[in-house]
Amino acid sequence: MAGSSHGHTPAAWTGVTIAIIGFTVAGAFMVMAEPLGFWAGMAIVALSGFVGLAMRAAGLGRPKAAARPVHQATATAAREPAGAEG
Repeated sequence: MAGSSHGHTPAAWTGVTIAIIGFTVAGAFMVMAEPLGFWAGMAIVALSGFVGLAMRAAGLGRPKAAARPVHQATATAAREPAGAEG
């Protein structure tokens, strides 16, 4: 996925960061046996999806035209095999 710039946008980073915070809150309250806090953390996780979508709609996500970049194949037959020099 690194070659397709998947997730390298402010919308993606913000959504994931908010989701991590939500899971951390939910996990802490689950250990403390507080169901209300757990569900508040899960609400934060759900909010992260909406924030990511809103930021994408505002133009901070990957444009739809660049959904799948075309990769050019390299000519591997023209290359020489790697060898040790010495």
